[in-house]
Amino acid sequence: MSLTELSAPEIAKSASVASRRLATLSEESRNNALTILHTALSENRDYILQANSRDVFSASQAAANGELNQSVLKRLDLSRPGKYEDMLQGILSVRSLEDPVGRLGMRTLLDDGLVLERVSCPLGVLLIIFEARPEVIANIAALSIKSANAAILKGGKESSESFTAIAEVISTALSKTDIPIPAIQLVKTRDAVSSLLAQDKLIDLVIPRGSNDLVRYVQENTKIPVLGHADGLCTAYIHLDANLETAVRVIVDSKTDYPAACNALETLLVHEKALDSILPSVAEALLAKGVSLRCDETSKAALTKSLPPAKAVLLQESSDGDYDTEFLDLVLAVKTVSSQASEVLAVESAITHINAHSSKHTDIIITSSKEIAETFMASVDSAGVYWNASTRFADGMRYGFGTEVGISTNKIHSRGPVGLEGLTIYKYLIKGDGHIAADYSGLPGGKEWKHKTLPITH
Repeated sequence: MSLTELSAPEIAKSASVASRRLATLSEESRNNALTILHTALSENRDYILQANSRDVFSASQAAANGELNQSVLKRLDLSRPGKYEDMLQGILSVRSLEDPVGRLGMRTLLDDGLVLERVSCPLGVLLIIFEARPEVIANIAALSIKSANAAILKGGKESSESFTAIAEVISTALSKTDIPIPAIQLVKTRDAVSSLLAQDKLIDLVIPRGSNDLVRYVQENTKIPVLGHADGLCTAYIHLDANLETAVRVIVDSKTDYPAACNALETLLVHEKALDSILPSVAEALLAKGVSLRCDETSKAALTKSLPPAKAVLLQESSDGDYDTEFLDLVLAVKTVSSQASEVLAVESAITHINAHSSKHTDIIITSSKEIAETFMASVDSAGVYWNASTRFADGMRYGFGTEVGISTNKIHSRGPVGLEGLTIYKYLIKGDGHIAADYSGLPGGKEWKHKTLPITH
């Protein structure tokens, strides 16, 4: 990894050249690089955490002055329990995955001696622009190396000390491997983003990791395909037949496990007939965790009757805008779903709300009915749709992807947590023996296609 001050075209060009070299390296070479990378980051833990503590100190002051969002501060801190270990484990998990490059996905006999194959291949050059999240460097470096992609990384100023320290460690480690140095580059120049976004001839994919403003800026200022999501507006729907214990466990985890995460719950929809039977227990558990509940008129009235007065006074009235807000904090918007004379219509009402207000990230249903759950999961248009499970499962590590470059709400190429598979595309290979298209013109005496599916051999 090089800490570069080159111009944007020079950075992109060197990355492009390196990507072609990287694509020819064996899986053994790439896995060896990951082993060396893991060892280096493990041995230099104290050095990196010291640098990170300087960033956290500065960010804490900025947050106290109202200059930085608390959620950014939380994402910045590498000393949070388990965070550094997760970063290291992510590298090992990626290393252990099947090689995503050169995977045969299709074989067709076009004619005798003429075979068509579809094989996986790297995308080429990735541009990752991120705020806070120092672990992104290690995550992206590991995924890029394993998938044989070159990566250009541009971090935010709030974590510059952490990025520099991690980059130095990775750079030293990779110099002992077969990985070309420009294959992983950290860009420090402040004004580099706009110039890099203009390199659509050399950069193949942009992955923004950060605030809504960052993602939208990237989406609106480049011709390069963008993978990511601007919002993590996740919604849960509690149906009238939900199991009480399941509802409490899943909703509390979805909201409070890590409120600053993009897969944290932001809106809770509740069936009208569950307002008295299920919502009070859910609300009490959330209030006990310090969650502020912003309720519509109907749900607030029901909770005011059910909760002890000392807890009922904590309830707030919601506004229409709350159901379109990613709070990234201990705040949850609650809305009633009318029964409308039938269970099916109630579910459809919840689905309609989610498809209109959700950011298409992750949405869940709590119900005991398989039929209702399957209707919900088939109809909600999001990258992740779960039944009786926390929104917090929307994560590459938890999906078994090793780690991830981000969550995509796109409907092309890759969707949901994006790991190795999302960093590859495919190409078609034809192997012949002097075959020419003119022989298959359809004229009398010409050759005919066989188009026979062949077994895939590895």
